[in-house]
Amino acid sequence: MQRVDTKSLIESVARAVIAATERLTALDQAIGDGDHGLNMRRGFDAVMADLDGLARKPLPDAIKGVGTHLVMKVGGASGPLYGTLFLTLGKELPAEPDLAGIAKAFDAAFNAVKGRGKSDVGQKTMLDVLGPVRDALPGLAGDPHWPDRLKRIATEAAEATVPMKAIRGRASFLGDRSIGHMDPGACSSALMIAAVADSLEGVAA
Repeated sequence: MQRVDTKSLIESVARAVIAATERLTALDQAIGDGDHGLNMRRGFDAVMADLDGLARKPLPDAIKGVGTHLVMKVGGASGPLYGTLFLTLGKELPAEPDLAGIAKAFDAAFNAVKGRGKSDVGQKTMLDVLGPVRDALPGLAGDPHWPDRLKRIATEAAEATVPMKAIRGRASFLGDRSIGHMDPGACSSALMIAAVADSLEGVAA
């Protein structure tokens, strides 16, 4: 089994989100407060500033460190939700995870975000990406191409939020006008999942 490169993993996720700042901002301007891109960039700028320090830690502690930065730096609802995601992942991940360990930790993280946001799949939120990914992970065992499959699942799940009517979050105030727009949190979640999958090529399925 290939060992996870902690620094490369965290840097890949951070750069993916930072590079998408304008896209996330535009999505949030359509159905939210318009600050998702800038807020997420602020959080991951802080992660990048601490990258060397995070990389020196065991993987679970490094992931928890990312969560702490996001809680402290990302405003709005996204900070607590993404902070909860990363903090729970860090708590549940083994030091050298295989796909089964990742699946177990992700299940716990999904449930923690669900509880924190008092939301569920189907309400046009980040859970509409996290849920399908959580559901898919156990079934990817033994598939050498699992990272590519996971990226496709996350991307398609984000796209599936476009025709949804928002039920939770700021977008829910728009009612039917929220239909036809991708949820910003679903988009940022899919970007992170894709970056993680790229970084975990070679991790045993």
